[in-house]
This record gives sequence, structure tokens and C-alpha cells, in this order.
Amino acid sequence: MVYTLEEALERISQLELENAQLREEIQNYRDKKVAGRKKHDEAWTESYNTFAKLYSDGLTIMEIVDVAEISRRTAYRYKKYYDEMRKVRKEEKCD
Repeated sequence: MVYTLEEALERISQLELENAQLREEIQNYRDKKVAGRKKHDEAWTESYNTFAKLYSDGLTIMEIVDVAEISRRTAYRYKKYYDEMRKVRKEEKCD
């Protein structure tokens, strides 16, 4: 196909615009996290607060698993987070 100079310049402009759009789309895909657990959304917060209440009331992990209907792994993950938060609060009180 034979182009005039003006047609070729117009086509180059179109292709540059298309390339910019595709680069932006690729960058969006690169930035997107598609795997892993979501961090502290509403459901997580509600579940964690239930765990924290039961744990502070003195229930064992296995009792909490039954009552709160969460997995043992989740309960231990919440316990780790709970212990870390208590440690942070104690350090803040000492300062």
C-alpha cells in the first residue's frame, strides 16, 4: 500500500495514540493484585472483632473456632494479630 506523506503522518499519530493506550492498559494489569487475601475489609473486621471479644472473654482457640465458625488457621492468624496489637498498645502506654 502506498501512502502520501500526509497519510503516513496521520497513521503514525493514530498508532502512537493506540500504543499509549495499550501501555496504560498494560501498566494497569501490572499494578493489579489478583492473588492473596484481601486486607482488613468489612467482613475481615467483623470476623476479627468477634474473635477478639471471645478471646478476651477467655475462650480457647478451639472454642472460638466452633462459636465463630472460622478455621483454626484463621483463628491462629487472628491471635497473632491480636497479640501484636496488644504489644503495640503496651509500648505506647510506656512512652
